[in-house]
Amino acid sequence: MEKELEKKLLIDVARLDPEGEELEGEVDIVDLDEPYVKPFGGVRYRLTAQLFGTELLVRGHLEQDFDLVCSRCGEDFDTTIEVDDFTVSVEISEKDQWADLTTDARESIILALPTYPVCAEDCPGIVQKAERPADERWGALDGLKVK
Repeated sequence: MEKELEKKLLIDVARLDPEGEELEGEVDIVDLDEPYVKPFGGVRYRLTAQLFGTELLVRGHLEQDFDLVCSRCGEDFDTTIEVDDFTVSVEISEKDQWADLTTDARESIILALPTYPVCAEDCPGIVQKAERPADERWGALDGLKVK
């Protein structure tokens, strides 16, 4: 059970302070099977959780480090994806001890990934190789007159 908790973002609503509580930590919940988008480390979070009757409101900040491939030059680069406005509302019943925010946090990080990542705004793209000299055999056709 201990290993499962490391792979989930859970809030213990049974012991949550009714006035709200600041939660901070890191959890490994983004596991992509994608060769061009590789997460490393865990999702770091700073959240505020508060109960309003039967509703748990959680707001805060998420961030995850990634190794991405530049869509212009094809080189690997590291970047941090941040979600500053993470907000989720969960309906809680009296029998619920835990609120699982794993899916919501994972989806927020994935949706914040750039569609076309670039290593730098001024990335020139793939460096073109020097042009090959013209093939002189085609020069014979330059004098050809076609009617």
